[in-house]
Amino acid sequence: MSADRDAMRLMTQPYLRDRWERAGRRLAFGAQTLAEWQTWREETRTTLRRLTGYDTMLPTPPNPRITGEEDLGDHVRQRVEIDTEPGVVMPLYALIPQGAEAPYPVVIAPHGHSSGGKLAVAGVRETRALAQTIDQHNYDYGVQFVRRGFIVFCPDARGFGERQEAASQGDLLAASCQWINNMAMPLGQTVTGMWTWDLHRLIDYVQTREDCDAARLGVAGLSGGGLQTLWASALDERVRCAVVSGYMYGYKESLLDQHRNCSCNYVPHLYEHVDMGDIAALIAPRPLLVETGSRDGLNGASGLANVTSQMDIIRSAYRLLGHEDLVYHDVFDGEHRWNGVEAIPWMERHLLGKEGSSRG
Repeated sequence: MSADRDAMRLMTQPYLRDRWERAGRRLAFGAQTLAEWQTWREETRTTLRRLTGYDTMLPTPPNPRITGEEDLGDHVRQRVEIDTEPGVVMPLYALIPQGAEAPYPVVIAPHGHSSGGKLAVAGVRETRALAQTIDQHNYDYGVQFVRRGFIVFCPDARGFGERQEAASQGDLLAASCQWINNMAMPLGQTVTGMWTWDLHRLIDYVQTREDCDAARLGVAGLSGGGLQTLWASALDERVRCAVVSGYMYGYKESLLDQHRNCSCNYVPHLYEHVDMGDIAALIAPRPLLVETGSRDGLNGASGLANVTSQMDIIRSAYRLLGHEDLVYHDVFDGEHRWNGVEAIPWMERHLLGKEGSSRG
């Protein structure tokens, strides 16, 4: 027996891969009728709220505070703080278009990793590292949306930007996901649940602003922002249109096998119930566009096949509901970055009613 095979024999990973197969997906999407879909949707949402600790979060009024405002020419950038739980504060930027008429259609634009939180998405290039990450990942999609007439909200997720934990401070681009999950999981909570809750509380705040048309609200994000978009859209019907970028693949290859990925991806008992496509199927029949880089290393060992397996699940839900035209997969030539070529027109079509501006 080779040294590599002998070492593999003593590892835990092969056992957990086998356990994946034995555990199965108890809530795998397989509805054949509308009644079955409605039952599946309610049970799945209830289960996901429980697994993530979402149901343990504590409501509180948003108590919004506008703490600063800067005119950037084609848009105004406000700094705002809201409360999402008692004692929990979310800082965010509101990017307000110039030359358009309020109330504006809304895009919430959560960030992923290596972003400085809201800074990269809002196009803040105040350091060389921020400028580099914006250029590498085409990260300023908040600015891209505001320039198309949307009011855009760029929040700091817990653990990023101004919300870093002490262990991460000193590196603006660093995340605190591991430290938060270490603290939260023994208390029945997860980073995923916290992020989802906070975005839903941001929607509550959006609904109070006179310059927002909350009936036309979309969410769009890259990577960890794709995670946030996926969960926030799956669990809240107020999201009318979604763009998930760089975050759609089978969990086994992309997170169980690639288990050095960030801890924010991991929810206890999740794999026993769903794969990622099952979560996205909860968005149906609302418009959903998924962006995938053909050379994105997060796709998993089988590459695009690990992504299309999940798109097949999603399409089956849209097909059942008679709206297969409202889901679109944009595969572009590239690595892990925001593309936007199809995504921004997708939002324009479904929130602004601009026909012919996107596929699907």
